[in-house]
Amino acid sequence: MSEKPASRSHVRTIEWDMMDKTKFLPLSMLSSFCVRCSLYPLTLIKTRLQIQKHGEMYKGLLDAASRIYSTEGMSGLYRGFWVSSVQVFSGVAYIGAYEQTRHITGPYLQQWPEIRSLVAGGVASVFGQTIIVPFDVVSQHLMMLGLSNSKNNKDKFIYFRPLNVNLDMSKSKFRTTLDIARCVYQQDGFKGFYRGYVASVCTYAPNSALWWSFYTIFQDQLEIRLPVNTSLLLMQSVSGVLAGFTTTLITNPMDTIRARLQVQRTNSIVRTFRALWDEERMMMFTKGLSARLVQSICFSFTIILGYESIKRVSVLHEYKDRVRW
Repeated sequence: MSEKPASRSHVRTIEWDMMDKTKFLPLSMLSSFCVRCSLYPLTLIKTRLQIQKHGEMYKGLLDAASRIYSTEGMSGLYRGFWVSSVQVFSGVAYIGAYEQTRHITGPYLQQWPEIRSLVAGGVASVFGQTIIVPFDVVSQHLMMLGLSNSKNNKDKFIYFRPLNVNLDMSKSKFRTTLDIARCVYQQDGFKGFYRGYVASVCTYAPNSALWWSFYTIFQDQLEIRLPVNTSLLLMQSVSGVLAGFTTTLITNPMDTIRARLQVQRTNSIVRTFRALWDEERMMMFTKGLSARLVQSICFSFTIILGYESIKRVSVLHEYKDRVRW
């Protein structure tokens, strides 16, 4: 790997044992919640675009956003958010697992930072998905409530019912959520809450592993090419955007399969892939891609900006004078 200039000999990566965890973990949780709250509408739109067939409801990202807002209001764009917000806790577990894995593999992979990031990202994702998939299943059902029928009844709602039950929409959000969770359990048992778990791991573990690996690679390349006095935090944020864009293009088809497994209750990755191919042909590779790209770019930039800033704020006193902003 290319040598870095002497003027850049400060700490480039703040490691797990260099931080005050009593600052880092709470601040990480707060940052994660703020980012997820601001970007949740894109997650909802992406899910609806992935689930619809042949563009029967929405023509694309902007059309979906406009129709959902006009028919369901702002609350429609945040349908299922309070369940999905539990991901804040899985996010902290994810970051903890990532940093711990980097710490453990440090002595063995110190000379290969890209591989170290790849391994840590994959392990962290498996850990995080094990926690979050049950909440993801319920929140995605909530996202699909209130789909506007744009072709026939422009002023009415239709309700997507993958669980084959009638939901009383006059109930509170909490009661509706409990009804969905109960239906999932009644029809599929406890395993219903882990429907699509393998697809989630197959989607997010490679996505996470590749993201962190690309993040390291892009950061190294930017440091070589940009002026010495360029802000390290800026380079890291840009690296996050590039990593998010690259990994989203690679993993988008698997994310669509995951969403369909969890919402439409298909039981096979192969059968779901075949059904998607029969419906969309080559368009299956771009299904929900626009929303996912915008989400991924915004998410990557804000997460890295918050994550790397929080690491700097949380660094132990003896390292503060070695940290570059």
